[in-house]
Amino acid sequence: MTFDPRCKALLTRLAAVHDLEMAQALSFWDQNTYMPEAGAPARGRQQATLAALSHQQMVSPELVGELERLERQVEDFLPGSPERALLRLTRRRVDRALRLPAPFVAELSAHLSAIFSAWAAARPADDFSRVAGLLERTLEYSRRYASYFPEAAHPADPLIDEADEGMTVGRLRPLFAELRAGLLPLIAALDPGQPDPLLARAFPIAEQLSFGQEISACFGFDFKRGRQDLAPHPFMIRFSSGDVRITTRVNPTDFSDALYSTLHETGHALYELGVGPAYEGTPLGGGVSAGVHESQSRLWENLVGRGRAFSSYLHRRLRQAFPRQLEDVDLERFYRAVNWAHPSLIRTEADELTYNLHVILRFDLEVEMLEGRLAVRDLPEAWRARYQSDLGLCPQTDRDGVLQDVHWFSGLIGGAFQGYTLGNLMSVAFYRAALAAHPEIPAELAEGRCAALHGWLREQVYQHGGRYTADELLLRATGAPLSVGPYLDYLGAKFGASPGDRMRM
Repeated sequence: MTFDPRCKALLTRLAAVHDLEMAQALSFWDQNTYMPEAGAPARGRQQATLAALSHQQMVSPELVGELERLERQVEDFLPGSPERALLRLTRRRVDRALRLPAPFVAELSAHLSAIFSAWAAARPADDFSRVAGLLERTLEYSRRYASYFPEAAHPADPLIDEADEGMTVGRLRPLFAELRAGLLPLIAALDPGQPDPLLARAFPIAEQLSFGQEISACFGFDFKRGRQDLAPHPFMIRFSSGDVRITTRVNPTDFSDALYSTLHETGHALYELGVGPAYEGTPLGGGVSAGVHESQSRLWENLVGRGRAFSSYLHRRLRQAFPRQLEDVDLERFYRAVNWAHPSLIRTEADELTYNLHVILRFDLEVEMLEGRLAVRDLPEAWRARYQSDLGLCPQTDRDGVLQDVHWFSGLIGGAFQGYTLGNLMSVAFYRAALAAHPEIPAELAEGRCAALHGWLREQVYQHGGRYTADELLLRATGAPLSVGPYLDYLGAKFGASPGDRMRM
């Protein structure tokens, strides 16, 4: 697929913006992986410069002029065509950029670099006071950002829309309320027992990394077009269609930490690696939304990686790779251990059943901060209160509380978390549609073969990049709009209250 030749001048200017943004992304990746601590002040200045340059290019008279020229010819392009999508997404980006003053963009970028470095030191030190003042500034920047969109019904809406187009507080609140109401009875009925000690056995770090890369490749990750490194908070980042990187962290006494975070980030990477090559350097050249992106990471991590079929293959390979640690562990024990459901403090380590309560409470807290009903200085206590009320646990430290997630310390407050739960809802919808099209998928997964599932996702989701909105993409691929019901049905079948129902998925 190629774009209409009339789009060439616009595509050239968009590619220049993209290159600047990818240089900024590479700087962020280095800051998270290999940059020495003393490099932080200069890195903040460098990122601010790149942010200002890319913003200037995006709102330049030349780029805007090319966009307007093509918009006058929009009827020449077929409805639903890549050209129409290109114009829609470019207009969306230009309009948002035009609202944000260039000094604000540069100032914000420098601040986010500074608070990230402060958080990286504050979390291991369990010292919220090191970042509280900076977080208050982040809240101020978040409100300023929202103020540039005065038509928004809620100050969080422009921030949410940036990550998940079309989503608003008004749409999310009833969706999350329905989900929470369905989750609480399932969680209340749990008899979690104790964790299986097999997860606490010693697994050498290098061997864990090697095994994770093996399974990542099994899913379809192309290490000729990507790599894996260590980072405090695992993430995926894309620089081009030939350079998509994932990071992980390793716990020497819990192989599941590195393994499943690797599978999670691999899901993100498969999405980016599957985007149509013609979209490279354009607003179409990446995942359509945070929610759809998260649907892929959660699908591969949980529906595949913790699913019954692939777990049988994973169990066999783990016993071959770690015979001393796992020689006494049969498949049923392994499956139950990696699917152990119980209330916990850490979102990234939460099981499928309780995970969304972590997300919903964060969403509620950031909305309260933006509304002025919660001050940053009161955030740690509000965090503890919500964990106590929703999960029956209270973090004893801020390291395991308000400091545990990087999001508010590397970005704006608002729009950061809703995508995780939207992704969970969509993951089940996409997976069920794939099974309907290819009933042989479970049998193939049990043998460590992922081609049928990967191929369906590449055809129905990945190749389209940003061509369709999230709502359009979900409807095209599954035939149904976003809904809580199928997800709750899935959780009920897997974690049902009666022993006969539990863990069948």
